[in-house]
Parts: sequence; C-alpha cells; structure tokens
Amino acid sequence: MTPVGYLAIVLHAHLPFVRHPEFEDFLEEDWLYEAMTETYIPLLLMMEKLKNENIPFRLTMSITPPLANMLSDEMLQSRYSKYLSNLESLIKKEFARVGKNSQFRSTVELYEKRIAACRNVFEKFSGNILEGFKKFQDEGFLEIITCTGTHGFLPLMIEKACQRAQVRAAVADYREKFGKRPRGIWLAECGYTEGVDEILKENGIRFFFTDTHGILYGKPRPKYAVYAPVYCPSGVAVFARDVESSMQVWSAEVGYPGDYRYREFYRDVGHDLPYNYIKPHLHKDGVRRNIGIKYYRITGKVPLNKKQPYNPDWAAEAAESHAKHFLFCRKMQSEYLCSSLGRAPVVVSPYDAELYGHWWWEGPDFLYFLFREMAFQKEIKPITPSEYLGKFPQLQVMKPSPSTWGDKGYNEVWLNGTNDWIYRHLHYAGEKMVFWAGKIKNASGIKERILNQMARELLLAESSDWAFIMTTGTMVAYAHKRTKLHLKNFITLSEMLEKNKFNEKFLKTCEERNNIFPNIDYRVYG
Repeated sequence: MTPVGYLAIVLHAHLPFVRHPEFEDFLEEDWLYEAMTETYIPLLLMMEKLKNENIPFRLTMSITPPLANMLSDEMLQSRYSKYLSNLESLIKKEFARVGKNSQFRSTVELYEKRIAACRNVFEKFSGNILEGFKKFQDEGFLEIITCTGTHGFLPLMIEKACQRAQVRAAVADYREKFGKRPRGIWLAECGYTEGVDEILKENGIRFFFTDTHGILYGKPRPKYAVYAPVYCPSGVAVFARDVESSMQVWSAEVGYPGDYRYREFYRDVGHDLPYNYIKPHLHKDGVRRNIGIKYYRITGKVPLNKKQPYNPDWAAEAAESHAKHFLFCRKMQSEYLCSSLGRAPVVVSPYDAELYGHWWWEGPDFLYFLFREMAFQKEIKPITPSEYLGKFPQLQVMKPSPSTWGDKGYNEVWLNGTNDWIYRHLHYAGEKMVFWAGKIKNASGIKERILNQMARELLLAESSDWAFIMTTGTMVAYAHKRTKLHLKNFITLSEMLEKNKFNEKFLKTCEERNNIFPNIDYRVYG
C-alpha cells in the first residue's frame, strides 16, 4: 500500500556550552546531567528497545556542537558519573524512608531502574554517549544533523564571515564526532535570513528547517503549503514546521504533556524533604535545588501542595493512548491533504529534544508507542529528510521568507530592550576576528593558539542562549556574565596580537576553561 502521508519527527537537542573546571560543582552544569539522565539516555534506551523489537523507526535529531562537545568532554563525563552516584545513594535511602507499602514505592522502583539503566548506558559507551547516537545513525534508524557552531543566531550577524564561521566550525566538528559530513542543519532558533542558504551550500549542507511562515510567506507561493519541502535558488532544500502536530504536543492548553496522569515537573524532593536529610545530596553551598526525584503527578490546576501521588502505570497508559491519538490525527490530516494536494504530504514535527523526558518525563515512552503503532499500519510512514529527498528529488524552487520559531516569528526574542546592548560588542569583535584572520593567514606557535582561542571566545559570545535568557528573565546574571567574559577574553587576546606581547598563562587558562572545538582552525573566519 502506498502511504497517504509521511511523518518526520525532528528533535532539536541543544544546551549552551557550560563547563566550569574552576569550581567543584556548578549549578548550570546540572542542565547537562539532568538532560543526560532524563532525555538523552532515555532516547537511546527507547531506540534500542525499538530495534530489539524489529520496529523500523526513523528519527531525526540535531545534536548541536556545544552539546556534542560537552558530551565528549572527559571532565564533564567524570562529573556526570558522580552525579549518578549521588542519585544512587539517595534512592537507597528513599527505599528505607518510604517503606514497602507506601503509595510512592512503585515510583521509587521506577527511579532505581532508570538510574541503573543510565549507569549501564554510560559505561557501555565508556562515558561518551555520543557513540550511542552514532551507532543508530550508522545502522540507518537515526539521522543526526548539525546546528550553527555555538547556536549562533545568524540573522543578527552583520559580518557574512561570522555567519560562515558558525557553519564551518559546526561542519568540521560534526566530521570529527560522527565520521562524515552532515547532510542537514538546524539553524539556531530556525533563524533564516536571505543568503544563509548560499553559505550552507558552500559547506555541503543539503537541507535545513524553518518555521511555518518561512515557506508560507516565501516567493512564489508554495504549491503544497508546508507539506512538501522546497528548493532555495541555491539548490538547498527547506522543510517547514507543521503547526497542527506541533500544537498537540507543545500547547500548554491542549498539549499531551499537561495530562493529569503525567509526572509533575515542579515538585521535587530537593525542596520537599527535610533539609538535613537532603543536604548531603545538594551542592557544597547547601542551597536547595531540584534533584530530579519527583513523586507527584500533574493532577490538575491545583497548587503544588495539592498534587496527588504519581502512578507509573497510569502514566504509561496515558503515553500509549496519546501516541495512538497522535497517529490517528496524522492519518486524518494526511488523507485530507493527500486528496487536496494530489500527493502524499510530509508532516514535519520538530520539538526541543529536552521536552521528551526532562520536561515531559513520559515523552520517550510516547515516542516508543508512536513508532510501534506506525509499524502496525501502512498509511503513515516515518521518514528522515534525506530519505524524503531521495524519494522525491523534484521540488518547487522558491525564496523562503526571513523567519524564526521564536515568539511572534521573527527576531524580537533576540533583539529587544533586555539584550540589545550585546550586539555592538559582538559586531566589533566579529570585525576584529575577520581582520586578524585575513592579516595573519599562516600563523603558527603561540600566535596560532591565540587566534584559535579568539575564535572560540567569539563563537561562545555569539551563542543565542545568552540573549534568550536575558529575554525570559531566568538566570540573567549568568547570561550577562558569560557574554561579558567571552568578549573580555577576546579583546585581551586581540590586544596581545596588537602589542606583540603574549601572556601565555592567561591564554592557557582560556584554553582550559573554554575548550569547545579542541581542533578549531581560526581560518574558518578567512
């Protein structure tokens, strides 16, 4: 039977580059450890389960260079092992605390199983779980795409060379990590502006993604709306987000993760349990924080202290039910579109990967049930972008519209009164970097090290995460600190070249702390 539609699930896996060897523990580093425990390793476990059951799933993931560099960093791997040890010791205490007949017993057992599974996967890949994702890509189940180098937001970069450096650094890093060139890219924040596709073409990128209006408002009008990719005049393909399928998961009002049976994210033992009991499992500063052990379900629109105990069986039933409903909706949607368009549509459903597991604990189970259900029917077929382009190489040619997937659809999230001050400094540093890369084309020794570190510092300063955090109002002090730190480091290094006086101790400190892209070549700015 010929499918009436294709479904491309795309998970954007990204965290800002956070690495602080100068501290014994660091709050923002926990972002990585939480995501590994709740999202990245559970996704690997989900894929392994599907593979063992001979279910022919297809999934697309962007693993951004900052995330890939953190996952492959030996210091962060060592700290993650300690993070797991902390959870392992806490769970042992929790068995004794809750007792055998407690309403929380099954949830404690669930956490014990999850933590043990994380330990097994972590050790199976000798600490580098990137190897797990690479394995599934090599086996044909997963397509891994890259992202702009440090999640840099291309539409607000004046220097073309800075846009180009973000892509070049990403492609080079991907080749190091995965053994081949990336075929696709997730532009940070889906931020597209005219000319970006030409840079992608230069670097061998075959496709990228935009939000819905990136194609809908393109010229000429798209014949198949967002249900078929298009080619830019450069020949690079563009896939656009489907609103309907996204809403079913993302929407705070009607999205699946809001179901009363699912785990409540905002109630955590780090705040619930007596301080002296939980203190050994906190950071050295002793400040209460989320630890990741949560015993309550969403329940409904009630205060946190009115939440009811979590029931793992109910949650699993909900995940399976929602997966079936999601697939049913894709069938109805695709049948209608197929009859209207005269061809089977491709429904592109992109999400932040961290939704699946971290924010929505049952998200990986939902994906497992979804792919399992798709295996038992023939109307909807899972597909990756590369597979789709191989199957349907003839596409409409059009110019996409500048767009993002941020609030209101354009650049306001990353350019407003809370963060506009950063750009004059980024533009200045960008001009300086391009100048030095052009002036010293064949540097060696300490000059080459300085130029390479200047490239790292500029790329890190350009991360869109800092401007985003300033807009949302969370961890703003940290976003300010990181932006100013990388720019200060950049300027100090640049002054070394201007004065021809080299402070190797300062350079070495920068290299050790901000070691993203260990093999970077500053000529990406040339």
